[in-house]
Amino acid sequence: MATGADVRDILELGGGENDGPISKKDLINSDKKKHKKATETLTFKRPEGMHREVYALLYSDKKDAPPLLPSDTTQGYRTVKAKLGCKKVRPWKWMPFTNPARKDGAIFHHWRRMAEEGKDYPFARFNKTVQVPVYSEQEYQMHLHDDGWTKAETDHLFDLCKRFDLRFVVVHDRYDYQQFRKRSIEDLKERYYNICGKLTKVRAASGTEPKIYIFDAGHERRRKEQLDKLFNRTPEQVAEEEYLIQELRKIENRKKEREKKAQDLQKLIKAADTTTELRRAEKRVSKKEREKKAQDLQKLIKAADTTTELRRAEKRVS
Repeated sequence: MATGADVRDILELGGGENDGPISKKDLINSDKKKHKKATETLTFKRPEGMHREVYALLYSDKKDAPPLLPSDTTQGYRTVKAKLGCKKVRPWKWMPFTNPARKDGAIFHHWRRMAEEGKDYPFARFNKTVQVPVYSEQEYQMHLHDDGWTKAETDHLFDLCKRFDLRFVVVHDRYDYQQFRKRSIEDLKERYYNICGKLTKVRAASGTEPKIYIFDAGHERRRKEQLDKLFNRTPEQVAEEEYLIQELRKIENRKKEREKKAQDLQKLIKAADTTTELRRAEKRVSKKEREKKAQDLQKLIKAADTTTELRRAEKRVS
């Protein structure tokens, strides 16, 4: 059986000193007690004109007063201990090394792990060299002879191409113009690629057609001339060119509009032709139908005439 304390607990009535039976008065005044308890809790509203951040400094969610002195209760990185491994540190050593890309035997030094002592330089694999062909005296005299080039000048050109990896701008800059005649970059390229093509043909196996790179020196010279003219234009020429380009665009737009109108007109003409052809076909069909009806009528008339003649003949016989 439920006691008074159980009923008070269910109705959320404060348990007093007297836990005896519940009276009618306690049940009636239970709502009033709840209302008084609710009104006792104060609610703070943010004043008008005060920013939310400023109000949050005055009152927190727990309605606590702001602290007078700054305090740090959070556990930051200062309290965290470093977790070091139990392995031994790998030793490093200041050791010499050579770069296989260099042919002068230069020795450099750097820090490296002791376990990697004696190994090749790791960045040597990125060194890429150009394979410049080498010709013999007999091949030059038989296939590579040119009246405008001597063998000494050709050897000098191939030596520079091998040293500077076919960077013809650098080759042109380092060319020995005191000993040899003045040459342009296009002349150097043309001589080099002509020799490479001839050597490829001569050394190719019989019955095969090797791929040969053909350098067009004339086209390269014209291209550079056009670039020089384009670079050396005056502001008046640039403005005139822009004006001409705009006029050309206007002409192209007008041409497109005329073509579109012509296409629309052609479509209208085709549609009119199709309608006239349909009408003619309908007229032909109607004419044929009239002729057919006339023929049918003639047949009926003939049939009627034959029937009348037969009847007359029967009457005569009778």
